[in-house]
Amino acid sequence: MSVFTVPIEVRNGGGTDFQTLDAWVDTGSFYSALPQPFLEALGVLAHRREQFMLADGTITERDLGRMWVRIGDRSEVTLVIFAEPESPPILGAYTLEGLALAVDPVNERLVPMPWLLRAALVGDPAERTECATV
Repeated sequence: MSVFTVPIEVRNGGGTDFQTLDAWVDTGSFYSALPQPFLEALGVLAHRREQFMLADGTITERDLGRMWVRIGDRSEVTLVIFAEPESPPILGAYTLEGLALAVDPVNERLVPMPWLLRAALVGDPAERTECATV
């Protein structure tokens, strides 16, 4: 898989000014992660603490908060991990899904993807299964 950075804009929930930074696109990371000092300076508040597994299998506890993220003309509230001060900014799968952006690894860019809705419910209501959407 290709590894690349994209410019993202972020702000806290009550803020009006976005801050721009480059983030590594990492679909293997569920949540986005930004250095704790950056998030604190931005005014992002932690609302809970969770355990996370690092790539080497180590378990660590980190704070989790909410922030606005904007990429191009798309913006949305997303969850963000308060990462170690020296950690690079990471753009994770949860944020990408929330913005309906997909990774084009060949051209190292993000591309819009269509929003998916459940098409229909099929079968007897007692044994109902959902249709798959691709």
